[in-house]
Amino acid sequence: MSSWASSAAAVTVRPRLWPTAVSQVRRLAPQRWWARRPFLPVPDRAWLRFRMETQYGDPAHRPEPDDVVAWLEWARATSRHASATHR
Repeated sequence: MSSWASSAAAVTVRPRLWPTAVSQVRRLAPQRWWARRPFLPVPDRAWLRFRMETQYGDPAHRPEPDDVVAWLEWARATSRHASATHR
């Protein structure tokens, strides 16, 4: 199984992360993603290569499932914290 599929599987078994994952996909998808190939809301390739290089030291590295889960947990906690402080 590819690390992309493994990462998706790791998120799939954690329903509490689904809203955060959807939110992050929406935030990271380029504008008008539906108008160009691959017609999916995937992040810009240059941005993704940059993130893989800063995370793993290799722009061609694929994300590790545990890192994806940790990032979504962080985004979820950060979002909840920001919401609580703006009330």
